[in-house]
Amino acid sequence: MNHWQSRGLLAWLLLPLGILFYAVAALRRGLYRCGLRTAARLPVPVIVVGNITAGGTGKTPLVLALAQSLAQSGCRPGIISRGYGARLSHPRAVPVSGDPADYGDEPCLLARRAGCPVWVGNNRVATASALLAADRSCDVLISDDGLQHLALARDIEIAVVDGDRGVGNGWPLPAGPLREPVSRLKTVNRIVVNGGDPAAPPASPSDVLRSRMHLSGDTLSNLANPSLTQPLSSWAGRRVHAVAGIGHPPRFFAALRAAGLICTEHPFPDHHPYTLEDLDFGDEAPVVMTEKDAVKCAAFSAPSHWMLRVDATISPPLTGDLLQLIRPRSTHG
Repeated sequence: MNHWQSRGLLAWLLLPLGILFYAVAALRRGLYRCGLRTAARLPVPVIVVGNITAGGTGKTPLVLALAQSLAQSGCRPGIISRGYGARLSHPRAVPVSGDPADYGDEPCLLARRAGCPVWVGNNRVATASALLAADRSCDVLISDDGLQHLALARDIEIAVVDGDRGVGNGWPLPAGPLREPVSRLKTVNRIVVNGGDPAAPPASPSDVLRSRMHLSGDTLSNLANPSLTQPLSSWAGRRVHAVAGIGHPPRFFAALRAAGLICTEHPFPDHHPYTLEDLDFGDEAPVVMTEKDAVKCAAFSAPSHWMLRVDATISPPLTGDLLQLIRPRSTHG
């Protein structure tokens, strides 16, 4: 939303609703603090990866990187997600070949790449409990989003901050992008700043540990024939249709331009349900999209459709610190 980056007329008009939003959220938090509501504590450590702003900040790539890193360290992670836009609401495992319309685009991406159980459902506590009942070897859970889902007790909170957009105008929804006050960042275990100027200090409390995350990819994969790949660098100077239905499409477009591609940009809403007509741009230029978009377009892909897979690099790494915090509780079995 454009008005989220400044305190213009529309933001001022919406500010009373934002104040009401904060008041309702504060009341809900207060019910948990005073014990009138109780968070469910699971038998394994829970890591919540979320943000205090609406819109994409890079949570899913971070969840993927954490799951892979924890597995390499000897853990048996599992991932839970709400499954935004999914047709089914009860807790269920996401198969590697799952339909994004049934399970959600991000859970399907995670199921194909994470190498660990991925479950979705509207109720995070029920979903986590179902995953643990189905896989007794799981010894740590990662929640993709859910920083504001107080019904699920957590051992570690990681907040992802967009390094380019920050917290916008600093006002609550719908006047601004904030789900919670900026002061909430003082209570998390780690802040991860995605992108932005590496030389600039992250805008976050100095007493909270911080990492920077960089998303990068160097290989294009063909959707119609996944075994066909080409180096991204070999497309420098080539004109393409760049497609992105993610929280912040300009980040993807900028990455393609930085690699030398000449992009005609086609931003779509986050979680957009693509059809073949959406990718018909009336000429022969190839289409390049994000991996999140590709899971929804694979069923009707054409030889001219390509995706760029990206991976998260985190500095300093998180895994060592996380293991120190979660190992005392990793006794499920």
